[in-house]
Amino acid sequence: MRVTSTPTSQVATGDAALLRAVGFWALSAAVVNMIVGGGIFALPAALAKTVGTAAPISYLLGALTIIPIALCFAAAGSRVTATGGPYTYVGAAFGPFAGFVIGVLMWVSNVASSGGVAAGLTDQVAHLSPAFASGVPRATLLILIYTALSWLNARGVRAGSRAILSLAAIKLTPLLILVIGGLFFVHADFIRIDALPSLPALGSSMVLVMFAYSGMETALVPSAEMTNPSRLVPRATVTAILFVVLLYVGLQIVTQGILGDSLADSATPLAATAGALWPGAAVLLLITATMSMLGFLQGNLLGTSRLVYALARDGYLPSLLARVTTKTRVPIFAIVVHAGISCTLALIGNFAALVLISGGAICLTYFATSVAAWALQRRGVAEQGKPFMLPGGAMIPFIACVALALVLITLTRVEWLAISIAVAAVVALYGVMSWWRSRRA
Repeated sequence: MRVTSTPTSQVATGDAALLRAVGFWALSAAVVNMIVGGGIFALPAALAKTVGTAAPISYLLGALTIIPIALCFAAAGSRVTATGGPYTYVGAAFGPFAGFVIGVLMWVSNVASSGGVAAGLTDQVAHLSPAFASGVPRATLLILIYTALSWLNARGVRAGSRAILSLAAIKLTPLLILVIGGLFFVHADFIRIDALPSLPALGSSMVLVMFAYSGMETALVPSAEMTNPSRLVPRATVTAILFVVLLYVGLQIVTQGILGDSLADSATPLAATAGALWPGAAVLLLITATMSMLGFLQGNLLGTSRLVYALARDGYLPSLLARVTTKTRVPIFAIVVHAGISCTLALIGNFAALVLISGGAICLTYFATSVAAWALQRRGVAEQGKPFMLPGGAMIPFIACVALALVLITLTRVEWLAISIAVAAVVALYGVMSWWRSRRA
């Protein structure tokens, strides 16, 4: 990927203008923050409705899928250190066309997920204050949220990283208390698995679980702002994924072991579980859900704005989006554009519809990154420092790809149609942009 530095009195361009300030704890928190978003607050009930008491098995199978994928991300991220995440990994492995397709699909997915979670956040706030359920109050709340997050990100990557650390601590503390305290009140009969689910039901649950485990790809986009990507990305990614797996399994066991059959019908399963254990705690969990979604939106804006910056840096978007401020050294125009589009989607869309757009594109991004990780290792690509080596050569990428293929075949015809239209649009856009770049050259 082309990286240049052009300092002026007001702005600078290129990865060299970015500030390397993201360390181990900040990156680990960013990965956890992006994964533990709003979905986990509704997922235990959705899984209980889909596969019954076998729901913990879905999390463990999801872990067997996401851990090889995480290792592939760790390997690719340790070898390609330019800003862009999967966009730069796939581009370095297979050329600009493949990188562009994955980059734009990831941007579409992230914009949709940001808008979807923001819409879900207003639903949570409406539980606490019904005035925000619709109309002008809801629209005002969404605009204020994205304005505040844009202002925070404009202050610099250090301020954005500190916000992620704080929001991650605020939302994880009640969840950890719920898991640790709730384990003492679990009814063994409620978590006994009487029968294994059917394959179609298990496949549907895996799609839900993969959405719940997604997010690390966005957290890894700002590679040029990490202190030592080749060493930092593998350690932070694997640490965060293992923590999330244990947290998710623990939450499912506690909610299922306390609510029993009523879990499947609960709209707010974590809040209901907390309320059953400690009177008044349900409101605290609703507040936690709101803070969790804010943390996701903050991480999404920080990471995805860098993806927009990288696409502009390489000439696929207007060069204005690649400008970096000299004072705070952030791509301010990319931040504003991503926040504006996400806010617009949140205003006109809803959580379920926007998540549907996001899910399949993420699986394709993971598939391409897993293949790219092996290609980069086989070719010995290493841009900075000693890279992380995938043990077993092609074995881990192969396992990741097979697992993703099994998840993808469970998608419905409507979901495949949406993905196909998105890919066709991206390919057409690449042709237009290539023609425009050649004309400009």
